[in-house]
Amino acid sequence: MEKTENRQLSITRTLNAPIDLVWEVWSKPEHIAQWWGPSGFTNTIDKMDFKNGGEWNFMMHGPDGKNYPNRSVFTEIVPMKKIVYEHYNPHFTATILFEAMEEKTTINWTVVFDTQEMLQTVIKAHNADKGLEQNLEKLALYLAKQKTI
Repeated sequence: MEKTENRQLSITRTLNAPIDLVWEVWSKPEHIAQWWGPSGFTNTIDKMDFKNGGEWNFMMHGPDGKNYPNRSVFTEIVPMKKIVYEHYNPHFTATILFEAMEEKTTINWTVVFDTQEMLQTVIKAHNADKGLEQNLEKLALYLAKQKTI
């Protein structure tokens, strides 16, 4: 197996929500649009065909007023266990593993870039390492709101 540590970002977090709720807010466009992205970003989901081979196209609206188009393809979906998607421009593969722990869910999210240089470029240009942490923080806050509805 190829080593990817030098060209990947990885984060693990236990969320205070059951796996069925966590899976729902990951797999439905009306939910993911509400929490996806780093702090200050909002989203418009154009297409989210949540199935193996399905496209996911959306626009991230930055706090700087700029729009950032995103295109991904889901390459592997195992319900309540795993989501893998390939993102284009910049190219990377993201793998999100879900583990139920009674009324909580642990997520392990790994993003692998083609090269170490591309990873460093994305970190420098977009603070991708902080963005991944902020994305999970926004997810945790969104889940807390869902549990009170």
